[in-house]
Amino acid sequence: MLLSMQGISKAFAGVAALRSASLEVGRAEVMALVGQNGAGKSTLIKILTGVYRRDEGTIALDGREVDFAMPAESQAAGIATIYQEINLAPQRSVAENIYLSREPRRFGMIDHAAMRRGAEAVLATFNLAIDVDRPVARFDAATRQMVAIARAVTQNARLVIMDEPTSSLDEREVAVLFETIRTLKRSGVSVIFIGHRLDELYAICDRVTIMRDGQTVAKSAMADMSKMDLVRHMLGKELAAFQAMAADGATSDRPVRLAVEKAGAGVRVRDVSLTVREGEISGLAGLLGSGRTETARLIFGADRMERGTIRMDGKARDYREPAAAIADGIGLVSEDRKVDGIVPDMSIRENMTLALLPKLRKAGIVDRARQDEIVARYIRALGIKCASPDQPIKELSGGNQQKVLLARWLATDPRVLIVDEPTRGIDIGAKSEILKLLRGLADEGLSVLMISSELEELLAAADRVTVLSDGSSVAEIARKDLSEAALLAAMAHQMPQGETA
Repeated sequence: MLLSMQGISKAFAGVAALRSASLEVGRAEVMALVGQNGAGKSTLIKILTGVYRRDEGTIALDGREVDFAMPAESQAAGIATIYQEINLAPQRSVAENIYLSREPRRFGMIDHAAMRRGAEAVLATFNLAIDVDRPVARFDAATRQMVAIARAVTQNARLVIMDEPTSSLDEREVAVLFETIRTLKRSGVSVIFIGHRLDELYAICDRVTIMRDGQTVAKSAMADMSKMDLVRHMLGKELAAFQAMAADGATSDRPVRLAVEKAGAGVRVRDVSLTVREGEISGLAGLLGSGRTETARLIFGADRMERGTIRMDGKARDYREPAAAIADGIGLVSEDRKVDGIVPDMSIRENMTLALLPKLRKAGIVDRARQDEIVARYIRALGIKCASPDQPIKELSGGNQQKVLLARWLATDPRVLIVDEPTRGIDIGAKSEILKLLRGLADEGLSVLMISSELEELLAAADRVTVLSDGSSVAEIARKDLSEAALLAAMAHQMPQGETA
């Protein structure tokens, strides 16, 4: 056994993040580490790598007990971590990144020729031949992953931890990464693979460790654990809640709250028409580049619409800026919560009430009592797990960050809520929670426009789906006709010449 973590416990501000958790990794083994956001995976890894100190428990590496006080100590012991946001110096060359702070020297000077040879040699072990003198920023995400892995190999890593390594990769790039992981395994290196895409876990991992609520709840060989059993362990319940969430009965007789007619702007949005009725979830589907997010930005006033009409409750609107859309009762939970959503160093309270600040001010001063009441109400209503409203939002799991963003817009009392990829980057259990929240809001009368690239989510939650292709709406599918086959057929409609679905 290469790694053994036993009885690991950790609490933050009195809130238990880990409770007697355990993890074992064998030599030359790929171990899947899975669980909902907030299950304790990141905390366990940060304790292993010396970012956090454990409150209880033992860690043994290669049979010897260790206690890393800082990341540099774990790195020196042969543990390398490759985070979801790859930690490279983008304007430095590939060779410089691989040997950063460990540059080979000759006569006291950096030996660039030796560094170049070393970088080319280690990349060659992964069948990657690139110009190592080019800045890493000029390469795609998969190549940057390879560079980060090469840096770990040159540090003589015995254990490589990969945190959501496929989140920004396409299918071809995932195949390259998986072959690299197999190469590491053949050379005797072990890998901890943190992910939530089940097909990928079964394709690359030997065993799985499942965490829930800060505890290790199951361990198994991947071949002995069915996908449904894996999900049940993660959730602690059946997954039935993720099925058939759409409204009871048709919504086609309800009043139209939002109507977009022949909207266009530039080449990304050519001719989009859609409707969102009162108290329904209207889905917006399409392949990458179909214009889904661009359409949402036009509706919200973040981009200017060049042609077409937007109507709210039958009245034409011309939103020239988001403030106008917000004032008219439209909210937008953006696709990338880290870039366009949360302010990471601000508290939960501050993030939640950002859009409401104009209404909370009296004589230029925020009404703190009213702010506290609103924040407490939505923390309770949405089940946001946090130590306190003053906790920095960056410390929350992805699912809880998403709930804070939903609360931000719900606090403005919107009539239409646009949610762009509301479950991206969060685990299955949190996905189910978010979709149930949206369903409940629609049942209370809110009109929801849900953009999703996950067909399962649209099939589970949407009352109707508008499909976009190449910037145009090509189909509107009612709930009674909604199926995976219908969605895929619509997405393949009007494909550019020479392409196939």
